[in-house]
Amino acid sequence: MVKTLNFCLITLGCPKNQVDSQGMEKKLLQLGYRPTSTPRKADIIIVNTCGFIEKAREESLKVAKELAKKKRKGQFLLIAGCLPQLWGRKIAEEIPEADAFLGTKRWMEIGELVSRVVESPEEKPILLGDPQGPSFDSDGLSTTWGSSAYLKISEGCSSKCAFCTIPTIKGPARSFPRQALVEEARRLVEEGVKEIILVAQDTTAYGLDRGEKDGLVTLVEEILEAAPALKWLRIMYASPLRVTERLIQAMSSYPQICHYLDIPIQHAHPEVLKRMRRPYNAEKIKGLVNQIRQTIPDIAIRTTFIVGYPGETEEAFRFLVDFVEEMAFDRVGVFVYSREEGTPAASLPDQVPEEVKEERFQKLMAVQQRISYEKNLKLVGKELEILVEGYGQGLSVGRSYRDAPEIDGMVLVKGKLKPGEMVKVRVVEALEYDLVAAI
Repeated sequence: MVKTLNFCLITLGCPKNQVDSQGMEKKLLQLGYRPTSTPRKADIIIVNTCGFIEKAREESLKVAKELAKKKRKGQFLLIAGCLPQLWGRKIAEEIPEADAFLGTKRWMEIGELVSRVVESPEEKPILLGDPQGPSFDSDGLSTTWGSSAYLKISEGCSSKCAFCTIPTIKGPARSFPRQALVEEARRLVEEGVKEIILVAQDTTAYGLDRGEKDGLVTLVEEILEAAPALKWLRIMYASPLRVTERLIQAMSSYPQICHYLDIPIQHAHPEVLKRMRRPYNAEKIKGLVNQIRQTIPDIAIRTTFIVGYPGETEEAFRFLVDFVEEMAFDRVGVFVYSREEGTPAASLPDQVPEEVKEERFQKLMAVQQRISYEKNLKLVGKELEILVEGYGQGLSVGRSYRDAPEIDGMVLVKGKLKPGEMVKVRVVEALEYDLVAAI
């Protein structure tokens, strides 16, 4: 009797990585491998790594090396995702104990790779570059947890931001077939998913590689037509260049689309934006945000900024702080600039000292924390519908339309509510990032 092998899949990084991991898991289950959550009990350990910035690479490398150190005889370790794609064959020098390596573009070949490793353990294959077969695989479209799901609508990025490694790791933007995405959304809703979150490197670029204009809006409309029972559809990672009038109107017209939009801006000062190769300016952003707020008064707008970018002077940083104060975004993520080898920004002059970067990070976060608290105070006494995610220590935890998972705040409700339920609550207290509510 042939032993059925167990696998443990460890995912690091962003929602796009989570979707790829779900795809790998589906492939392995189809081949008869059994999942386990414990690396110690697994015959095969797969680490899906993140390589977006230095801290992410450090974490991925640390996890992989710790697993390599603990690897027992007869156990196989596979390193997948961004690190192999970014470092190429040098990854084998960093983690010589690993048995195989799989790049981001070839996750769908996980079954073949595992078979090769098990049958010929001395081979140590490395699968990088473009896939041998089709680059699209329907197993790698979504990942679910509770009543929510990420739906990945494209892979790669064709933008030329000077600081970013994503085009190197993922390649140019490739939109997934619309009909496959619509069918996946329909299936998710039929299986009980209440919230679908659209993710990509740039969701608003969907369809551009096929010559489509406003392809994202067309996709959204077809999803809502095919899955009318969907409660929430949330849009992440929208380029400010491509938030069109049609998209704003669609968000205003369809009740299922969350009045929430994530628009990464990265900076406000014109000279910094120019060095970043971000083709817009603060005045255009102000006009866009004001247009969105006029059309959708209860919109929650999230954005991200980078501090400490090469050449960012005190004047430029002050300009950014003033911009954040003026625009009063609902949610803000702040990143310290990471000098990424191989990017144009890495060779720019006037690199900012680490201690200055950290000081600016703390200052901007303090500004946004105050803004977030003031925004939350205005919600006290108002009703919100929340999606319940869990319960513990006498409190139920949920999210409103204003809160994307993993990155935004929570709504805390006294008493036990059923996970997966959508419940109306009244806000009774404001915290810096979270809300306290009662049924």
